[in-house]
Amino acid sequence: MGEGGVSIPDEEWERFLREAEAGTRGAPEEPSARARMVARRLREEPGPPQGWRTHQPVRRRRGKAWYAVGLLVAVGLLIVALDPGRVAGWFAGAGGEGAPLAAESERPSQPPATEPAAQRPTVEEPFRGSPAARWGDGTAGLGLPAARATGWMSKKQVAQALERSRDFLVASSLDPGVLRGERPTKAIALINPHQQDVQGYLATAFRAPSREDDPLLLFSRFAKTEVRLVGDAVKTRGRITYREGERGAVEVTTDVTYVYPVVRAAAGSDEVARTIVRREVVMSWDDPTKVVVKPGTFSLVSYKVDSTNGGCDNVSGYFAPEFSSEIAATDQGGGPEVDPYDRSTSMDARLEESGDAGCGTATRS
Repeated sequence: MGEGGVSIPDEEWERFLREAEAGTRGAPEEPSARARMVARRLREEPGPPQGWRTHQPVRRRRGKAWYAVGLLVAVGLLIVALDPGRVAGWFAGAGGEGAPLAAESERPSQPPATEPAAQRPTVEEPFRGSPAARWGDGTAGLGLPAARATGWMSKKQVAQALERSRDFLVASSLDPGVLRGERPTKAIALINPHQQDVQGYLATAFRAPSREDDPLLLFSRFAKTEVRLVGDAVKTRGRITYREGERGAVEVTTDVTYVYPVVRAAAGSDEVARTIVRREVVMSWDDPTKVVVKPGTFSLVSYKVDSTNGGCDNVSGYFAPEFSSEIAATDQGGGPEVDPYDRSTSMDARLEESGDAGCGTATRS
């Protein structure tokens, strides 16, 4: 209907559709009003937009029907471009499974959605009911940024430093032997042997672990007499970034969450528990003309860890996960509630929140 209720003739409507499809020469392209509205709703509403997707065009005007279908396709493509993660989430399974997430390129604004009815993990599906079901396996969740010349390093040298930084993460937190409790020899070999304070920490941590000298700050280890990992996959999600550091060094920061599914070591055990570890390691690839360093190694700037179901007040040098029956009978420490999958806060903020409040309570595993 036009202004005053006057009907638009079919001939005029068909002419309008043809001109709209062909476009008007010289006019700047602009998103449709409906496209702008949908984009705004995606920002303002927590769930997928409703209403317009269920609209049925009037059948007696075939041109209008095809126009509406084309418009819906265009809007759908716009939604995917604006927020692909949200769209993937609409089609995820009830147990957290669905399309794999794209690599994390920046800190997320909120934690992953909580499933309405969490499903228990099994030996066949150890990540069932967990957001990690859509994370990458091992190095697949550890994307590297594009290399560029930084500090004393050329673009090629930066690329090599990034690859070696990831090699350290693999050797310290993903290596099967290390996860079974073996000494992380390959990882230690990448640390500058001339960094005396770190070498002192490493020497003590494996001989006499303590709260101050805890190998779990840098390495993931389980006592093979107590538990064993389920399958070959460890789920990972995180970011690797870099910048120019002190004295022209290339400073690489890794912030990664690892999810380890385990069962008791006894043969036939099938109750699955998950240990979730978020670890931030900052490495400095120093200019050898300014810092005493062995070629091919980095100096540690800082290292922090926040673990869930790894053992409250545990100083054994190994993660000590508990299973559901044990957790129910154990005092969990009375600390704050923590979502181990929440990567929307920095490690500094996470550790500051926990402070000296004791062991926290995980809101999910």
